[in-house]
Amino acid sequence: MRLLLIRHGQTPANVAGSLDTTLPGPGLTELGQAQADAIPEALAGDDIGAVFASRALRARETAAPLARATGVPVLELSGMHEIQAGDVEKRTDQDSIDAYLKAMWQWTHGDLEARMPGGETGVDVLARVDASLLEVEAAGADVAAVVSHGALIRVWTTIRAGNLGAAFARNNMLGNTGVVVVEGNSTSGWVALSWMGSPLGGPGVDDADPYDGPTGHPLDA
Repeated sequence: MRLLLIRHGQTPANVAGSLDTTLPGPGLTELGQAQADAIPEALAGDDIGAVFASRALRARETAAPLARATGVPVLELSGMHEIQAGDVEKRTDQDSIDAYLKAMWQWTHGDLEARMPGGETGVDVLARVDASLLEVEAAGADVAAVVSHGALIRVWTTIRAGNLGAAFARNNMLGNTGVVVVEGNSTSGWVALSWMGSPLGGPGVDDADPYDGPTGHPLDA
């Protein structure tokens, strides 16, 4: 099957540069909603048969226009929420952001037992994502859209897609409503087909380079 892993639209926390990972979390900004509204047209040729979203409000709001356009409901996945920030939750300072990114970097380089300060290990994150994607596969759609989160998509895809090197997530951003396409299944494995660093809805009207928050940017830690 083919999975379209879509990062949610812009949120107030993204604008503030905050590590905001608790559930249900913030909804979309005006720009974020415009980005979500642009998704159906951008993906019109993909023949999407199922639409899923994490439990976060921003993910569900992003998925809603696509679900309406395709005539299918948004199905909620319990394990596709953002990597939990633990001790650095809601922080905006660079040291906290570096600590969050460092854990992601360790995971993509094979140290899955490393723990986010006060939070999850890489083992924890992969287990919940893999379980949720089994639910997606069980739905039986040839093509499914899954609206999730920047750090989660980047880490899972880098680790699980056999054609991406360990440094891939470090060097490739994923902007709001950016899409990563993978193909395969949980048994035979996954291959990444494309990685889109630009948001589908385009930049803000008054800002040619809107800030998408720390979880979508290259891992500088």
